[in-house]
Amino acid sequence: MLIVRETPLSIEDVVAVARKEKQVALPTSAEWTALIQRGADFLDQLLQDEGVIYGVTTGYGDSCLVEIPTHQVHELPLHLSRFHGCGMGQNLDLITARAVVVVRLCSLARGYSGVSHALLQRLVWMLNEDVIPVIPSEGSVGASGDLTPLSYIAGALVGERDVYYQGQIVPIAQVYAEKGLQPLVMRPKEGLALMNGTAVMTAIACLNYKKAEQISFASTLITALNVLALEGNPSHFDEVLFAQKPHPGQQHIAAQLRDWLNSEVQTEHQSSRLQDRYSLRCAPHVIGVFEDSKVWLRQFIENELNSSNDNPLIDPVNLRVLHGGHFYGGHIAQAMDSLKIMIANIADLMDRQLAQLVDYKMNNGLPRNLTGSSAERLPLNHGFKAVQIGVSAWTAEALKQTLAASIFSRSTECHNQDKVSMGTIAARDASRVITLTEQVIAALSCAAVQAVKLKGVDTELSPVLTAFQHWVLQSFTYVEEDRPLQHELQALVNRFEDLELLDSIAVQYS
Repeated sequence: MLIVRETPLSIEDVVAVARKEKQVALPTSAEWTALIQRGADFLDQLLQDEGVIYGVTTGYGDSCLVEIPTHQVHELPLHLSRFHGCGMGQNLDLITARAVVVVRLCSLARGYSGVSHALLQRLVWMLNEDVIPVIPSEGSVGASGDLTPLSYIAGALVGERDVYYQGQIVPIAQVYAEKGLQPLVMRPKEGLALMNGTAVMTAIACLNYKKAEQISFASTLITALNVLALEGNPSHFDEVLFAQKPHPGQQHIAAQLRDWLNSEVQTEHQSSRLQDRYSLRCAPHVIGVFEDSKVWLRQFIENELNSSNDNPLIDPVNLRVLHGGHFYGGHIAQAMDSLKIMIANIADLMDRQLAQLVDYKMNNGLPRNLTGSSAERLPLNHGFKAVQIGVSAWTAEALKQTLAASIFSRSTECHNQDKVSMGTIAARDASRVITLTEQVIAALSCAAVQAVKLKGVDTELSPVLTAFQHWVLQSFTYVEEDRPLQHELQALVNRFEDLELLDSIAVQYS
């Protein structure tokens, strides 16, 4: 059970809730309960005193000078959720949508958004009952937060949108009727509190981070196998050598390669080349960029996750209304724009390693295209030839996606939102790069396992490489005669998407 606000949430907490590995609960302390109530009561008092509060007694954005008559104030949150119901594009999948809900819950439960216990409890109910809003992925400029996609949470709470429920997409009104629940009636500011934040980009960033960790781990395993298959020179990962360039993440990858390359196999298969091509020799330098960036990436993502990021904030301690711009997703935009470059570079590294494996002119005696057929049928078979073409295509598309989204700020909403983060687009771009790279990694996993088999070293591997080989062979069978590989590749991609490698081999060996 994850108690929201008991301690700061981590990326791993969000991923666990998204994957339904943990349920959530609110704190039960009198102190926290009083904090939430004090913020809501303060708003009520301001309304009684006819105070001016942005988004409560005024219109939104450029319409902030439009006064809302007192008798219409309670209708305003509903209008906000309705007119933002214009999202387009593919819907976020269930795991991502669950991540969005828990990220928004984390922010609102900090007590600086002026929301009620009832709203927080309904978000908890959504997560624990797995009644999750269907959220279109497109329509956010990343400031004021993720207004349009988050309107689908607000709309679901009030009974007006669709949800994922028991494997189907159904109107939430149907679920409320089945459960005997009434739709939530949003209090003043609650629509704005729900929608005016960075939950969508931050949720996607959390999921991207964990998948990127897995890509880093998998690409290091694949590199080790390919060093063996290509009779590479393991001295490129020498400890003294890497001590002279003190990037800790880069050193970590080199140390893993040293550990995972069985010493007897290294001695037996020392390369006649003094220096391998860069895609082997410089693998720690490519993969290590992500490893060395994990600290600041995590800091950016988790600071955003554990922030109050709507506007205005309601200070329940000093009883103040704080107008600001915490909805601006610049840190997530920077993190995701950077992450997609790092991951696309790993895809490119893998693409270059596969180019070596399949090319008889530089693969140190492996069959053309890693064909596993008999000598008699060798001219007929083409092995991994088309797979390499596919890897080139996926890599090219990943590299194409790396142009920074954050530089495309557009002045919008009558020039009130005249500088925006594009953080959600950056996060979505990073997700696409990760998916393409997972396809590359799936192909390289098969090719590397095939290559060490053809080289005859598949029974001499270190424990971690043996475990990885067996993991791949759960979805892939050695290629002897040409056959379609689509379903085997997709099975591996699906397992990567489920973080299966991270949950199994990485836990034991990383």
